[in-house]
Formats: sequence, C-alpha cells, structure tokens
Amino acid sequence: MDKDKIVAALDIGTTKIVAMVGRMNQFGRLEILGMGKCFSEGVTRGLITNIDKTTQGILKAIEEASVQSGVDIKLVNVGIAGQYIKSSTHKGNIMRDDPDEEISVEDVERLSNDMYKLVMPPGVQIIHVMPQDYTVDNEHQIKDPVGMVGSRLEADFHVIAARTDAVSNILRSVHKANLEIENIVLEPIASSMAVLMQEEKEAGVVLVDIGGGTTDIAMFYEGIIRHSAVIPFGGSIVTNDIRTGCMLLPQDAEKLKVKFGYAMAAQAQANQVVSIPGLKNRPPKEISVKNLAYIIEARMEEIIDIVLNEIAASGFLDKMTQGVVLTGGGAQLNSLKELFEMRTGLECRLGYPTEHLGKSKLEAMKNPMFSTSIGLVMAGFRSIDDRENQYNVARKQNYIKPSDEGFGRKPKQPEPPKPRSLSSLFEKTRELLAKGIDTSDFT
Repeated sequence: MDKDKIVAALDIGTTKIVAMVGRMNQFGRLEILGMGKCFSEGVTRGLITNIDKTTQGILKAIEEASVQSGVDIKLVNVGIAGQYIKSSTHKGNIMRDDPDEEISVEDVERLSNDMYKLVMPPGVQIIHVMPQDYTVDNEHQIKDPVGMVGSRLEADFHVIAARTDAVSNILRSVHKANLEIENIVLEPIASSMAVLMQEEKEAGVVLVDIGGGTTDIAMFYEGIIRHSAVIPFGGSIVTNDIRTGCMLLPQDAEKLKVKFGYAMAAQAQANQVVSIPGLKNRPPKEISVKNLAYIIEARMEEIIDIVLNEIAASGFLDKMTQGVVLTGGGAQLNSLKELFEMRTGLECRLGYPTEHLGKSKLEAMKNPMFSTSIGLVMAGFRSIDDRENQYNVARKQNYIKPSDEGFGRKPKQPEPPKPRSLSSLFEKTRELLAKGIDTSDFT
C-alpha cells in the first residue's frame, strides 16, 4: 500500500454532499486530512435531478475539504446509490488451453471481464462485477481458484447495474466541477469497508445504511458479498411524515425527529410535550413526544420489513450469524436498534466508521453519517473484493509483471544440473580411451 498516496472521495447524497481527503499512515490506518460538507439540493432519493445545483454543492464541499487539507483536489472516488440500482446473480465460465497449467490471476480476470459483456436491458450499464464462489471442473464452492489445475473455470457473479442516464448525470456534475473520477463505487459496499470487521464478513453479517433518501443493504458471508439492494426510502420520508402529521415546517420536523424522536413509541414518555415557536405572531405549537414516536415507528417498521424481505430473498438469512450492523445518519434514531431486533429477530449494533481510522483532528467524521465517505476514501487504497487485494500484493512481492509470462505466475527458476553417477563417468572415460584421447586431465 502506497503510504504517500492521497485519496479524495465525493459522496453525493440526498441530504448532503461530502468531500473527504485521506492518506494511510505508517501503521496502515486511514488518516483524514480534510472534510467539506454542503447541503444537497439537486438530488432526490439518490438520483441527481438538477445538475447545476449539484455541481454548486460539489464545488463548495471540495473547496472546504481542499482548504482544510491543503490538497488541490482533482481526482475523486464517487459513490453511487439510488432506486435506479439493480443487482442480480449470473454464471460465467471459460475453457483453459492447458488444463495441466495452474490457474493464474490472468484466468480469473479474464473470466470477470467476460461478465461485463452481458447483454443488459436498453439504458442500463454494469458498474460492478464481483465473483462469489468458483467451480474448477467438478469442484464446487471454491473461494480462490488461483493455483489449482483444471480445464473449465466457472463462477457465480454478483452483478450490479445502473441506469445509464443516472450514471451520466453523476459524470456531468463531477466534470462540471472540474474534477476527474477515479472509481465509481456502490455506496453500501463503501460503507461496509469503513464499518464492518473482517470477522463479521466471514461469519455472516448484514449492513444496513440508512441515508436521507435511500436505505442501502449489503450482505456478506465467508468474506464475500452475497446480496445488495437499494430501498428508495430513508430518513427524509420519516421527516415528511412528521411534517404532515404534525403540520410543521420541514426544518422543524427534522429538528424534532433528531432531538426528540423515538423509533419505538413504548420508550417515549407519555407526558412529555415539545413546544415549537409559531411564525408571524402565531401561538406556539405543542407536540406530544409519544405521538411523534408513533409516527416514526409506523414508517420505520415499513422500512425494516422491506429490509427483512430483501435478506430473506437472498437465501442467506440463516447464515447471518452476526446479525445487522446499522450505519448512516438515520441509524442514530433513538431505540432504532431495539426495533430492528424486535422486527427481524437478528442481533443488531450501531456501526461507526472507526474500524480502520487512525488519529485525526476531525472528530466529527467519526459519526455514522460519514461511513460512506470514509469508505470511499478507503476504496482508493483497497479493492472492493479482498481477493483482489491479495492478488495485488502478490504481484508486487512475489510475482512477475503482467507483461511477462502471465499474471500470478512466479518467474521460472533455472533448473540445477543433475548429479552424474559414477557408472556414467566410467562409461564416458572408456569411450574416450577407445578413441585414443588422453583422460588424465579430466576430473
């Protein structure tokens, strides 16, 4: 891992746009150098609906992060999420020319690259192809086939696709802000890189990232992503319900949710009342915290039920032994953890993006609302599939360059000379004597 490399990330969300700059310290921990945050006005449920407003927000966030970090930001890793994201599972296979040769990284990459040639519906493009389990000839459920031998290499792939126009809007907004894109990363995958421990991914865990406009899901088992989904409901729809139910201004509804909201009405005090100042000499409006909790609980139950349906539809519900990890700004709602556990029957914890962070002057970015942003910075240093990280390390340390004999193969060492037996030496000497050659100088 390049310790001198600096990576910038751009999280274009429904409620906020965040720019973040980081580098790896000498201990392999992520150090955040600067962060910029701006209110998002041109995004609805993860979809950019106004390019000019989004561009202005990007410029403000980038400028703030640049001033804070002292870095001139030109290249960014961008997150993508929204109701236009679709995931599916596909099978792929290749036939190898020499079944006696070991399977190399080149073979694995050729199989993955072939999946980008899948025929998708018009207006849809593939953004991620992630291998799950491999099959070599008749050997199934192989996690890493490199080094094995066989003639037929197969794999199940988790393919993530997005609407072309939605991706194009992201590209246009970023380019209008005079920035270049290094990678486009699915946001729940980025969040998982910042929040989840490797042991959780191995044992089986569900990441649920509750943002402003969407709720993102990523499921891991045996260290491999098994299912992902984007639900077009998030914290904003809860705020809208409060606004409508209590007849408040949007900003008042949001403040009320954050400061006094409960996801479980049973935990709210029945006699607690909050007074909201009126406008233009109107009398203040009194809101019951209990009634507020009923509104929040009804909407959060709907979101949780959709999440549970996605988990069950994946076929890995019984493998999620580590339960659910909640992150994102919406995950900080009071008693939401308890409501998740009650509705799903799975253990639950709140995920903070501190798993790979080093010391930093910016304590605010340790909030769950910045999980995606920190994960996008990490994506600049690591691949989204841990096996690819291993391949990259192997190339640098033990393997030859791709332009030589092939990816993943060690250089061929010259074979040592075989020892010659005494009988063969005597036979050679007799042949020389028969020809009249003096052998006294031979050893």
